[in-house]
Amino acid sequence: MLRRVIVNFTDAPNEALQGVLYEWRRGWITMRDVDALTTGQPPQHVDGEVVIHVDRVAYFQVPS
Repeated sequence: MLRRVIVNFTDAPNEALQGVLYEWRRGWITMRDVDALTTGQPPQHVDGEVVIHVDRVAYFQVPS
């Protein structure tokens, strides 16, 4: 998959994750090289992989 995306959440409208969508399997997505984005704050790098259940995802943005 390996595409840079921004993940916006259903339960945290002021927070998002930006990184590489590495894998999507059985309702779970795995991201790498992730920055946590919060309104009014600078991006914070997240070490390792991040795994999110798709039920928490409101929508994806794919930067051009």
